[in-house]
Amino acid sequence: MGESRLSSAVAFLNRHERLLWGLHSLWALALGIVVMWAGARNYNWLRVTIFYIAFLWVTSLFVPALVDRPGAGTKWRGRLRLVINYFAKNFYQQLLFFLLPIYYASASAWSVNLLFVLFLAASALISTFDVFFDQLLSVRRGLTAVFFAFNLFACINVMLPVLWGISNSAALRVSVLLAVAAFATIRYRFAELALREHRIQIGVSAIALILLVALGRPLIPPAPLRVLQTEFGTGIDRTAFQVTGPVVSLPAGWTGRVYGVTSIYAPLGLHDRIGHRWYQDGKLVFASPFYLIEGGRPEGFRLWTSAPATDIRPGVRLTVEAWTEAGQLVGRADIRGE
Repeated sequence: MGESRLSSAVAFLNRHERLLWGLHSLWALALGIVVMWAGARNYNWLRVTIFYIAFLWVTSLFVPALVDRPGAGTKWRGRLRLVINYFAKNFYQQLLFFLLPIYYASASAWSVNLLFVLFLAASALISTFDVFFDQLLSVRRGLTAVFFAFNLFACINVMLPVLWGISNSAALRVSVLLAVAAFATIRYRFAELALREHRIQIGVSAIALILLVALGRPLIPPAPLRVLQTEFGTGIDRTAFQVTGPVVSLPAGWTGRVYGVTSIYAPLGLHDRIGHRWYQDGKLVFASPFYLIEGGRPEGFRLWTSAPATDIRPGVRLTVEAWTEAGQLVGRADIRGE
């Protein structure tokens, strides 16, 4: 009787395998949305991701060996791979959906750094597609290595500034080095790392990735930094860090200096250097030095600078952008001629 019920259950699972995996993918996506909600509200959960990363790195090394290894025991190795993949997918989903709102909040509207957010969103969605993950991604060492290295970079790049107060520029460099190490150890077996041709490939890949990040820093949002608010005025109260004579537009024919105060969100003891760039109709008119931001305050740090505005006409746009010393756009705001 018991064996009959078990056989019926196994037959049912086999008949509806794709449907059940599809329903599980929808459940994973729903859970990811809940994790996104949590990630946007409490960055302290980043401490837990250290264990996620360790698990994913070890299993990324271990699972391909189960698939590639010839000989007996293929059936149980396949089942073990599915079990490990189940936990790996769940950890990827929680990790990536947690990071997604953090990067999105730091990205600027109509900026190139939104592309990084889109790549991270695509990575998060891939982790919810069970069939794709099990049958394609996890069984190819190259794809597994690229997938983990990218997600490791995204995680470390946020974790270091938030948890240890490391600047974004230093976090970028450390994240790249760890991503290269992850790619090399997963893509090649330990015996293959001793071969000269593989070491050359790893070296070339490392140089290419370092150059890509160095040149593509504007593509990466400076998470968790973001601009909360920008105020414009015709003067400045240097003690209170507030504009005087606040304005929301500039009258036609106006000429003079415009002051801007930017409130920058920097949680949990951040340490970074931020500067302003001012543009009039897309032309750079002033670039400030970079000023040190330390600590962590919910209301944000207030950075003020000023720039000359000349021959204001209706529709003329004066824009102030906040940039990190590493070359990442934190946010922008503008004021227009009326």
